[in-house]
Amino acid sequence: MFNTMTVTKVGGALSGALLVFLLLNWASSIIYSTDTEGSKHEEAPKAAYVVEVEEETPAAAGEEEVVDVAALVAAGDVERGAKVFAKCAACHKLGNGVNGTGPSLFGIVGKDIASVAGFNYSGALLGLEGNWTEEALFEFLTKPSAYAPGTKMTFSGIRKDKDKANLIAYLKTVGE
Repeated sequence: MFNTMTVTKVGGALSGALLVFLLLNWASSIIYSTDTEGSKHEEAPKAAYVVEVEEETPAAAGEEEVVDVAALVAAGDVERGAKVFAKCAACHKLGNGVNGTGPSLFGIVGKDIASVAGFNYSGALLGLEGNWTEEALFEFLTKPSAYAPGTKMTFSGIRKDKDKANLIAYLKTVGE
């Protein structure tokens, strides 16, 4: 039933592979060791070169940079906003009443928060009051989970203010 030679070959191959793995592990721990105990070097290694950089003074505690959202959106590029919308298109649709994973963004600018018919919003968004003003959208797009903690929206946000302004300028044209 069992061929002794085959079993011996398989056992030898497995033992050989284990031996090679152990030797590679041992060699890499010697080569890449960060342990300086027992080595000739008593002091920490020094940097090969230092790059001098001007230090930025941090903003005073509690002081945030004020962004003129209305001016940014007014200067926004609708065509670039359409390109930024590509990040949103996987979940949101632009058709009136056409929901995707997220609600339809048709006419979203100025609309009441969590008011798209037929969409099942999370409690985090249902608990918000007000409208999707340019400023509210700008803040939401920065980091949705910070604006509405507990939202089901997993999008991490848009970092660049210009991209957010372009997107809002584009969304203003949808549903006019």
